[in-house]
Amino acid sequence: MIPIKKNRLARLKRKKRVRKKIQGKPERPRLTVFKSARHIYAQIIDDTTGRTLLAASTISKDLKSHTKSISGNIKGAILVGEAIAKIGAKKGITEVIFDRNGFLFHGRVKALADAARENGLKF
Repeated sequence: MIPIKKNRLARLKRKKRVRKKIQGKPERPRLTVFKSARHIYAQIIDDTTGRTLLAASTISKDLKSHTKSISGNIKGAILVGEAIAKIGAKKGITEVIFDRNGFLFHGRVKALADAARENGLKF
């Protein structure tokens, strides 16, 4: 088996295991993070209705001009974390449950979470 496939399957197994325990509710939705080699994405999701309440990423229109050369690194993750927290504050979302989506809580994922915490999200 190709190592890349192995890593992806291992992440999906971790994701399943974590998602059994995490459930986003209207009063406390789920903040989920996905990272690719070039970009990082964050969504706030209400699992009771299955709807994405808001989203931010390094390719979203608001951040695309700021993240030209830094979209795939920690600086890009910090910008996305700040953006998701500010958009959430405008919509009245202050508390979330953090879902690392099977990724290790390290590097870009940790930077996004810390930036969101510093800008007003509680989790």
